[in-house]
Amino acid sequence: MRSWPAPEIVALPDNGGPLSVHDTVTGSLRTTTPGDTARMYVCGITPYDAAHLGHAFTYLTFDLVNRVWRDAGHAVDYVQNTTDVDDPLLERAEATGQDWRALAEHEIQVFREDMEALRILPPRAFVGVVESIDVIAEFVGRLREAGAAYDLDGDVYFSVAASSRFGEVSNLDRAAMLELFGERGGDPGRPGKKDPLDWLLWRAERPGEPAWDTPLGRGRPGWHVECSAISLRELGMGFDLNGGGDDLVFPHHEMGAAEARCATGTHPHAQNYAHVAMVGLDGEKMSKSRGNLVFVSRLRAQGVDPMEIRLALLEHHYRTAWEWTDDSLRAARERLARWRAAAALGAAPDAVPLLARVRAALADDLDSVAALAAVDEWVEAALAAGTGRADAPALMRDIVDTLLGVEL
Repeated sequence: MRSWPAPEIVALPDNGGPLSVHDTVTGSLRTTTPGDTARMYVCGITPYDAAHLGHAFTYLTFDLVNRVWRDAGHAVDYVQNTTDVDDPLLERAEATGQDWRALAEHEIQVFREDMEALRILPPRAFVGVVESIDVIAEFVGRLREAGAAYDLDGDVYFSVAASSRFGEVSNLDRAAMLELFGERGGDPGRPGKKDPLDWLLWRAERPGEPAWDTPLGRGRPGWHVECSAISLRELGMGFDLNGGGDDLVFPHHEMGAAEARCATGTHPHAQNYAHVAMVGLDGEKMSKSRGNLVFVSRLRAQGVDPMEIRLALLEHHYRTAWEWTDDSLRAARERLARWRAAAALGAAPDAVPLLARVRAALADDLDSVAALAAVDEWVEAALAAGTGRADAPALMRDIVDTLLGVEL
């Protein structure tokens, strides 16, 4: 599956320092230690609707990871999936009278356009489930061979008893797991399962549903297996960072990690796990099930500058839940105007200290709030002074563009 065009990145003087992020598994701030190439996997959308601001906040967060690693001198191998066949997509297609393939392709294209407009660096591999059916089926076969999977009425389930480390990603107790599993697409009450927490790896063909011929029989993948199969194929075991929204900690990332460990006999699936807090609207989490959504594509269609959207998102730290308001966009518009005015000056105060401050803020758990504050201080000083170094406005533009992804 094709990705989207990449924005040009200008190399900044010297290199930034190592990136530290809050690791979900340990509950602590950890310094990432990639080799020459940093490997990152981020879970993508289920394309039954357009990308909303919660999605944008997530992908912008990992765009910052990408930019900080590149600034530190690493190449970045970034992989992202898209769940282009799944129950929510099929249900939406049936409800609206659309072909599920056409619906998925349309929404994926809108997503591409949104990501390009927001200047999100594209993944090296943007991978759909449909194109990965054989890879996923082979992976499920490996789990069967390892004794970690069993058949139930033609379906294939993962046996949670096969994973001795189950629970290490989320650090939840069994009662909390069962509750979340039921709320987030699981089937804890299905008769015949060995354990209520066992989850579906392969769904045998049902009437009227898409299915593919594989060694497992005709059917399609369960949800949690796609990311473990795709990440192992594209990045291998033990890649540097696995990311997504914090609603993916359990069951998605917990179950994917268990699958990867059982299939390979090695540990860990990812060196670090980072999760992004939810964006709210009108007092509730922004979600498709609630319908309280603000879509990036609709804002763009209304003439909103994508850089205003990006700045409005950057105003919030990725681990802090927050609520979108019209004031968010208004403040971002005013900030963008000030920054552009400063970048257009003929001379300004030295921007080298600004580079150090922005680098330090982002390296410290992606503190975009502190980074924006540093730029604001420089901008106010530049607009007040009107004199200084002739090269400073250009360096400021490059800092903001390369590290924060904001084009002035």
